[in-house]
Amino acid sequence: MKYDTLLFDLDGTLLDTLDDLRDSTNHALSAFGFAERSREEIRSFVGNGVRNLMRKAVPEGTPDELFEAVFAEFRAHYAEHWRDSTQPYPQIMEMLEALKARGHRMAVISNKSDAEVKKLVRDFFGELLPIAVGDRPGVPRKPEPDTVFRTLEELGGTAERALYIGDSEVDVRTARNAAVDLVAVSWGFRPRAELEAYAPLAIIDDAMELL
Repeated sequence: MKYDTLLFDLDGTLLDTLDDLRDSTNHALSAFGFAERSREEIRSFVGNGVRNLMRKAVPEGTPDELFEAVFAEFRAHYAEHWRDSTQPYPQIMEMLEALKARGHRMAVISNKSDAEVKKLVRDFFGELLPIAVGDRPGVPRKPEPDTVFRTLEELGGTAERALYIGDSEVDVRTARNAAVDLVAVSWGFRPRAELEAYAPLAIIDDAMELL
């Protein structure tokens, strides 16, 4: 088998976090008198970290000081409500268990904060995904390839035998920058037609197809 190392994006790939992100975003917007955003708007904003999500959610031209206050409100709310609706997508657990049984090395790489990523992965996946990497000071975030390279080194894997699994243009660019093959998932935060335009190795519609 060509691939022995699998690198997963988190939001939109393994976990459906959209409703909790929407609710915390709209809580923060409402607290400062801004109009709320629709679920589909939030879907289009996610993929490059929550700070970027909130930058897109606030009105254009919002002063930096006000934005920081809105963002702090979002972070405080999300810290309390991050698991109200968040769940793994269908068959994700079965897929990870099957891959582990086959002996694959696996890890999560996300643009969420490192602490949030580790908590989410630990609580939902436990030992199935022992390595989870998020946004950390001093390490360029996705789509820069640094987190991929560091994770491969920690796993003892190589780019030639690694497969990246994600759901957005950020994941496509990350995989290309790291010279790693990419499989896109159609159940995440971007429509299938958009994914097709990036010409990934494959697009899967069901988690078990990855096997």
